[in-house]
Amino acid sequence: MMKSPVRKVVFPVGGFLPVTKAVPKEMLPVVDKPLIQYAVEEARAAGIEEFIFVTSAGKVALEDHFDRHHQLEDALVSRGKEAELRALQATMPEEGRFSYTRQQQPLGLGHAVWCARNLVGDEPFAVILADDLIMADTPCLKQMIDVYERHGGNVIATMAVPQEQTARYGVIDAGGVEANPVPVRALVEKPAPDQAPSNLAVIGRYILQPEVFTHLDRKETGAGGEIQLTDAMAKLIADQPFHGLKFEGVRFDCGDKLGFLEANVAFALARDDLGAAFAERLGGYTNPR
Repeated sequence: MMKSPVRKVVFPVGGFLPVTKAVPKEMLPVVDKPLIQYAVEEARAAGIEEFIFVTSAGKVALEDHFDRHHQLEDALVSRGKEAELRALQATMPEEGRFSYTRQQQPLGLGHAVWCARNLVGDEPFAVILADDLIMADTPCLKQMIDVYERHGGNVIATMAVPQEQTARYGVIDAGGVEANPVPVRALVEKPAPDQAPSNLAVIGRYILQPEVFTHLDRKETGAGGEIQLTDAMAKLIADQPFHGLKFEGVRFDCGDKLGFLEANVAFALARDDLGAAFAERLGGYTNPR
């Protein structure tokens, strides 16, 4: 069966409860890059060509981050900082490759993805949640596209979580199969631990067929009174291949304070230019209290 390539990615970065009053949470830095920059770089490394951001009021800083900064570039040139200039220019998108649309109401992740429907069109697409930061030798989305190219249909990233935490996630019913990728038999949004079909949670990476928009169009609400992407995906299972990839890598929940702090430590220690010195500094650190 012929499979259309995955060329587009949607970043739902609306959010109506910012971490700070002035800075979108996706712009919070892990070491020296904002979360959204890591997400864009992961998508580029997976071969994505078009980048769609679903934003909301107060997200101007995010759009500005991916725009040209002529005064800054001129200042770097005048000061002979060529390496810094190249690094800055490497973050800039090709003209016409980045698009923005607004989510005007806080109606959930499914609604945010639905807001991108006209920009996605009638083709498969990826979704990345920027506050799920994943450290991996092969970018997580690239691992998923490799699965998509073998199996087609829909692919979601999964990881095992403690049973008592299932109420925080969408959870997969894999029918007891232990393969990788696992066939997804059903999806349940935020099940109680004693009702969860497994401990395999859906993590913020998706490859979806455009038929998901047909179900999102109905704007049916689910857990929390929101339009849940998980509920719409569940309705695709009967008609299309659907797999969950237990990806190789480490996921950091940067929507959580401890997860965000852990990500900064892990990514700093992994840096060739910072790791050794940072490890030495951490080794000598004691709680000032």
